[in-house]
Amino acid sequence: MRTSLDCVPCFVRQGLEASRFVTEDQDTQAEILREVLRLVADLDLTRQPVTFGQAIHRRVRELTAAADPYRSVKSEYNRLVGGVLPELARLVRASADPLVTAARLAIAGNVIDFAVPGALQPDQVLTALRGALDEPFHGDTEAFSAALTTARNVLYLLDNAGEIATDRLLVEEIGADRVTAVVRGGPIINDAVRADAVEVGLAELVEVIDNGSDAPGTVLTDCSESFLARLRAADLVVAKGQGNFETLSSVAVPVFFLFKIKCPVVAGHTGLDLGTHALLRGSGTDPVPAA
Repeated sequence: MRTSLDCVPCFVRQGLEASRFVTEDQDTQAEILREVLRLVADLDLTRQPVTFGQAIHRRVRELTAAADPYRSVKSEYNRLVGGVLPELARLVRASADPLVTAARLAIAGNVIDFAVPGALQPDQVLTALRGALDEPFHGDTEAFSAALTTARNVLYLLDNAGEIATDRLLVEEIGADRVTAVVRGGPIINDAVRADAVEVGLAELVEVIDNGSDAPGTVLTDCSESFLARLRAADLVVAKGQGNFETLSSVAVPVFFLFKIKCPVVAGHTGLDLGTHALLRGSGTDPVPAA
């Protein structure tokens, strides 16, 4: 996806909220906001939206000297969701279609996102997870199930901390022996890095690699060659989160996107209502960049 003019207010809001999250010093907050406005002034609509988030949060880290400003809140949400995982696993086991139920619970975990307005508090997250199967859902579940029957090498692109605890449910239904999980290559907002995969026990189940990039999505031109090689070799890609949809929906890989639609621009792009839990099959035509 390319950047829309409607993304601009979100960039400014994201910068302001990030500044307030990481520091109480108003001078630093103002400097961060000035940096965001400079980025917006040089707006290039051909770029993917997540590249602006990447630039904003790099500058936040530089100005605050905080390597991972969201580290404590990521650990908090890992513990929170990990604590209800047995309850959610019982829902999966009791369902008529455990794979689809696990997928829907994994999508529900995508509500944990500090890059969108009104990030949910812990009690709201638990309510959202427990009510996941009652949420509006749109997805080609039959195609997803069919694709998984033949895929032996599944690349699972993770999104946010906390959320990745729910991904354990889907990984177990797919079969951990054929899954490789992918985290971000560096801290960005509350996106999952290797430490989060360790905290929720995912690293005990599957091989965990990183994509070499600190973008809040999968910007292929910013990813490592080792990750791109894994992407080319995958029989199937499971891509969690709106950022991965924004960056990979145009790419010619066998992919299913699992995410909550949180943005009017993405809602318009997909033709689905804001708030819908989506499981969408990719249909991109752009090649994966060559080595």
